[in-house]
Amino acid sequence: MTAPLDVSGEETKATPEAVLSGVGGPKAIQGRSLGQIAWMRLKQDKVALTGAGVVIFLVLVAIFAPLIVSWFGHPPNEFHQDLIDTMTMRPKGGSGISGEFLFGLEPQNGRDLFSRVVYGARISLLIAFFATLLSVLIGTVMGVVAGYFGGWVDAIISRLMDIFLAFPILVFALALVGVLGQFETQLGVQGDTLRILLLIFVIGFFNWGYIARIIRGQTLSLREREFVDAARSLGARGPYILFREILPNLIAPILIYATLLVPANVLFEAALSFLGVGIQPPTATWGAMLSAATKYYTVPHFMLFPGMAIFITVLAFNLFGDGLRDALDPKSSR
Repeated sequence: MTAPLDVSGEETKATPEAVLSGVGGPKAIQGRSLGQIAWMRLKQDKVALTGAGVVIFLVLVAIFAPLIVSWFGHPPNEFHQDLIDTMTMRPKGGSGISGEFLFGLEPQNGRDLFSRVVYGARISLLIAFFATLLSVLIGTVMGVVAGYFGGWVDAIISRLMDIFLAFPILVFALALVGVLGQFETQLGVQGDTLRILLLIFVIGFFNWGYIARIIRGQTLSLREREFVDAARSLGARGPYILFREILPNLIAPILIYATLLVPANVLFEAALSFLGVGIQPPTATWGAMLSAATKYYTVPHFMLFPGMAIFITVLAFNLFGDGLRDALDPKSSR
């Protein structure tokens, strides 16, 4: 085989510099980070990307709820009782769905159901995100400490995990939110702000045991790895090893569990609002709307739209969480 010819017909030779730069020879091998590999795997999962797209859409809806309502609806607490049948307390025409009221009208009060569903996304996602953040922070710290130090530290933290996992959180939430809600003046926080803070605390604080167990198991494996032994041999102390060597390798399980914990917290907040101890009327929440809809089971759209909002939110987060787990798990079959 002869060497390639240049324009003048003479043979050309590939120099080492050309080979390294990819000119006139094979391209240089480029390494990929774990994040790049995970992104390549995630891009191939169309279902997970669809879930991520829906999640982003819901977050944007929650952020820009006032703007969306100003374009396509009416204020969420504006009554339209002239459109309600005074005999049946149902919207005139059955549901009241029209170009002006996209999801119809709320029975009895005549409020715009579309606006209340949109504003309900703000409360549900706000509480779910911050409660998840609180659970992840507590669970990560407790799990890493228990797994790394072991011994009596591990024994105490593990028993705490068992206690919190066995704790009747729903019953406690009903009692705590109901009792503390009566001391708004003494606490210095009133109204929806107090309720939101209480729900974030109750949901987030009592759910850290699940992620702590996962992080503890991962830490038990990581502390025996070669890079941790190398750090110890160089004189690194416990805090340095925990935060600079072990914790960066726990990012993947933390992200995976966080995406799967958010929908669970959405359901928990909806359950508390449904039972009447969540955010109080007239503030719109999906759970409270479902609770009110039980009195008007003959008006299906009143229950359908907030129920579908919860269903779509939970499904989207679960699909994205499953895809993220497959992308970050090197042992995954996908």
